[in-house]
Amino acid sequence: SVGLSEAEHFPDSVGVGHYRIDLHPSTGGDNYIDVASLPFEIPLGALLPIRIDNLVAASKNIGTTHVTNGCYRLHPVEWSIGEAAGALAALCTKSGELPPAIHGSASHLEALQADLLRGGAPLRWQLG
Repeated sequence: SVGLSEAEHFPDSVGVGHYRIDLHPSTGGDNYIDVASLPFEIPLGALLPIRIDNLVAASKNIGTTHVTNGCYRLHPVEWSIGEAAGALAALCTKSGELPPAIHGSASHLEALQADLLRGGAPLRWQLG
């Protein structure tokens, strides 16, 4: 079994979520799935579309898989995503940069993460 120390960390984390993997039946005939999960980091890259530079995903429309969407789609996680999207939009306005430039710049990413931390948004989970 995977422990907290083995969970994936994202250097571009803009929030933390924690909810069970809750998959509803699909048209493919898959049965309902409900399994426990560990806290997870929300990477900024999941909020950025690949082909559009001036758009930020801010809710259920982030880049996830069908399985990970089972825990990203709940309101508390959506709120974290929305908070990160708002902070990113504010930084883009202040800096004059587009979202991919913020994501690609260590100093801009650090400024975004510092702003989120000042507002009380966790970016990492505590081990143990």
